[in-house]
Amino acid sequence: MSGVQTLSVGDDDADVRLDRWFRKRYPGLTHGKLEKLLRTGQIRVDGRRAKAGLRLAAGNQVRVPPLGAESEGRAHSKRAAPPARDEDLAAVKDWVIYRDENLIAINKPPGLAVQGGSGIRRHLDAMLGGLQFDAPERPRLVHRLDKDTSGVLLLARNAVTARSLTKMFRDKKLRKVYWALTLGIPHPEKGRIDAAIAKRPVSGGGERMVAVADGAEATTYYTTLEAAGNSIAWLALLPLTGRTHQLRAHCADVLKCPIQGDRKYLPDTDDAPQEGGFGAGLHLHARSLSLPHPGGGGARRARLDIVAPLPEHMVESWRHLDFEQNLDGDPFAALQL
Repeated sequence: MSGVQTLSVGDDDADVRLDRWFRKRYPGLTHGKLEKLLRTGQIRVDGRRAKAGLRLAAGNQVRVPPLGAESEGRAHSKRAAPPARDEDLAAVKDWVIYRDENLIAINKPPGLAVQGGSGIRRHLDAMLGGLQFDAPERPRLVHRLDKDTSGVLLLARNAVTARSLTKMFRDKKLRKVYWALTLGIPHPEKGRIDAAIAKRPVSGGGERMVAVADGAEATTYYTTLEAAGNSIAWLALLPLTGRTHQLRAHCADVLKCPIQGDRKYLPDTDDAPQEGGFGAGLHLHARSLSLPHPGGGGARRARLDIVAPLPEHMVESWRHLDFEQNLDGDPFAALQL
């Protein structure tokens, strides 16, 4: 590593200890060196000194000082990911749905990972140079979406905004509404889900998040916006917590209405409509995000309400089901959250 990096903590690492977070990414980093970096303040979380046992939250910004090749160990023994292609740096500009001097919001396409990892060669983090525009530095990730989930994703254009947005995520000051197409209609048709989730092995191999009593607290509000017969529902989902695969697990395990196109959480893909007008892919979209503007600026900019159009495969399904694609308004407006 040639210089200081600031890395955003993703949903997958929420509630993970800081020392374990480092060991996962830099397995060659010894415990003694990590403790020294913490003790001298070279490692910081959201600009503050931190201890090894600090539990991280999604959106935290971790300052990583130069560690040296011997500390990076096997995490960097593989061939480095190639730089972003010119066409990617150009395409990412077309995803912008809001921009000002402090932040950028994009409509992330489905199938694009937000950050790199094992086997991931193409990801948004490598493309952020294409969104620098007139700012002195490239924008920073402050939260994540699953690879196959589309929709609103915020980027901070400076360190001050990154800290402000991270605090908003931590303090639950942002209101995120997702749209989903589910196989089955929930009963009741609207409500609140309080179901802890945790990663567990599943039959046939692999792991997935499931509702279990000893898992991490997870809360989701939901409401049915429209239904097609007795088999398919269009849901609006409002998560109060940001657990890994929270909405997918709550729909599948609690409502018993898995999301269309979700290969990981559909118990029997033979039951899912694959043809006849339905688009191919996960039908989960971060439709809107409402937040206090981190730059202030008076009443005109007191709050931002950002809406992302549906991706093409969901447009295809909405058209097939004759659902209204441009529904306005907040379906959870009555909730004082």
